[in-house]
Amino acid sequence: MAGLDLEFAAQPLPPEAEALRAEVRAFLAQEREAGAFEPTCDCWLHHDVELTRRIAQRGWIGLTWPERYGGGGRSILERFVVTEELLAAGAPVGAHWVADRQSGPLFLKFGTEEQKRFFLPRITRGECFFAIGLSEPGSGSDLASVRTRAVRADGSWRLNGTKIWSSGAHRAHYMIVLCRTEPQGEDRHAGMSQLAVDLSAPGVTIRPIYNLAGEHHFNEVVFEDVEVPDERVIGEVGAGWQQVTSELAFERSGPERYMSIYPLFVELLRRIGPDPEAATASELGRLAARLFTLRQMSLSVNGRLQAGLSPDLEAALVKDVGTRFERDVPEAARMLAPFDADGRAEAPFPSLLADALLHAPSFTLRGGTNEILRGLIARGLGLR
Repeated sequence: MAGLDLEFAAQPLPPEAEALRAEVRAFLAQEREAGAFEPTCDCWLHHDVELTRRIAQRGWIGLTWPERYGGGGRSILERFVVTEELLAAGAPVGAHWVADRQSGPLFLKFGTEEQKRFFLPRITRGECFFAIGLSEPGSGSDLASVRTRAVRADGSWRLNGTKIWSSGAHRAHYMIVLCRTEPQGEDRHAGMSQLAVDLSAPGVTIRPIYNLAGEHHFNEVVFEDVEVPDERVIGEVGAGWQQVTSELAFERSGPERYMSIYPLFVELLRRIGPDPEAATASELGRLAARLFTLRQMSLSVNGRLQAGLSPDLEAALVKDVGTRFERDVPEAARMLAPFDADGRAEAPFPSLLADALLHAPSFTLRGGTNEILRGLIARGLGLR
């Protein structure tokens, strides 16, 4: 077959990663016992700046980055374990999530030395938060249709346009904006660049978008003649498309693409109890098998990232399969463990289920729709 083959080689965790797991788990148990948080689904969308700073004090933000930039100099597999434990606990870690997961690695790969020294230590201290500036009104998942534009003006850039579905932008300090810096030609992917935009700058307007649960997480961000200094261009002018696609492997392959509903799954098992009926046991077994398989796939992708490879297709597949699993868990919980409309059930099962059901429609949309990802996978495998 023409094209590439998918590879999901077994990836064991080293002893130091398991030792770190015990440390993180103990910290989170102590935080929860002290009343610092209650577990939630989609915890990486919930912000708690003080918890983020306590996590930072332990060196768990920027864990893999070089020590000269405030990082921990540890492995991607150790970071995988920290991520897994934070999600399993349902801890509100949204403040630093984007900066730690993809903004920092983007600076490390493409940024200037000045950018690395300015941004990375602030991120690792839990003092600088980032939002993603990709999607635009009317463009869906077609990033090549980006209309936000930056024009050179006296040693800087004038930015105009609109970004939408910008998670946490109202709490972030900066946004990495994908924009056109050259007129669109025959190659729709050419002529784009990435800018690190100060969200407190004149000309930036952030408007809330409320979700089905009435929560303000998403935003529309409007740029009107925003001045962006030359030193805030990331990488090469015109190479934004190649940079952003390499960045997406970090966004799509992590445990958050199948563990957003993990606290609900745990409470479902507790509610069903140790002696379920045969049909219920079968359904729970299928869900557990899918979860285990997804974990092995994600571990494999992280192992390849550790080796310096770019497993873009594998990451896309983890996201596709993982978010479908995330949508299935609350539906299974609703059918297997119903409770009265007035919420008479052992806490926290009712609130976790309600939260997961309200968020479930977004699972297969964020980070690139599953339909778009399947197209990418098919092309990569030579199937279209």
